[in-house]
Amino acid sequence: MARSTTKGTIEAAHTTARRGRPRSVETTNAILESAYALMAATGLAATTIDAVARHSDVSKMTIYKWWPSREALLIDAFLRQASQMLPLPPPSAGTPVARARRHAAAYAEALMGEFGKVQLAVISECISRTGSAGIFYERYLSLRRDALIEMISAGQADGSILAEGPAGDLYDAIYGSLFYRYVFGIAPITPAYARSLVDMVLRPKPEPRGKR
Repeated sequence: MARSTTKGTIEAAHTTARRGRPRSVETTNAILESAYALMAATGLAATTIDAVARHSDVSKMTIYKWWPSREALLIDAFLRQASQMLPLPPPSAGTPVARARRHAAAYAEALMGEFGKVQLAVISECISRTGSAGIFYERYLSLRRDALIEMISAGQADGSILAEGPAGDLYDAIYGSLFYRYVFGIAPITPAYARSLVDMVLRPKPEPRGKR
């Protein structure tokens, strides 16, 4: 079943709370910032609920009330960082191809820093704890994937993207290739490589000079 990819839906899903009293934005941000900082600095093993509580100066009871599991907290902390480093490109940012190039290049650059290490660690944590990356997909990847697939579909519809086939397959060919190369260290990943990969996969209609 297709999910809505409106900005409101995406932003609302960035932090999934349990029913109850409304969250304090300031406290929520402190918890998520602390969780990500600990993951980046000390690794996942040391990023316990106790450690996050101490680092953020928030009670463990509050954290347990707002997140159903440690994995959910780690994903939301990663997701918050991703939304800041890799915002989904709005229509005003240019053509679908130009937006795809920009986003893929930003992702490639992020992968080569601490962001890439934290992402891989969070996925590994989900798999080792639950036997599946499903929770990561549900809370993070599916929403961003759907939004970018919609963007590619729009480019196919308006003729700016000449590649045929399901937009989802085109998305996977781009981002799957980047992640695969990162995980196995097959070759250096650069923003320039990411942009060329987008062009190779999407086959953009030639644009006037200065539009890229």
